[in-house]
Amino acid sequence: MMVVSMLQVVIELPDATSLKDKRRVVLAIKERLRLKFRVSCAEVDLLDSIRFAHLGAAIVSNSREFGESVMQKALALVEDGFALRVHDAQIHSEQY
Repeated sequence: MMVVSMLQVVIELPDATSLKDKRRVVLAIKERLRLKFRVSCAEVDLLDSIRFAHLGAAIVSNSREFGESVMQKALALVEDGFALRVHDAQIHSEQY
């Protein structure tokens, strides 16, 4: 059995004044998630917005519980580790 667990999160970067500011923070978030949790991560929407970003992360495992717990920890890192506001977050798993 293969389980793909996913995190989608919409964040607001209130201190960003340019796309360069935003991309610097988004890159830092993606890198920290990749290094700490070994997840795949990308900015998936709101690419031209200066203050908002829509990020997606995913991990493949053999357990829904494990995958979703990793995504919960990843969300906590985003919420607590950066100067931003989380507007929407969803964690979901698909079994194949």
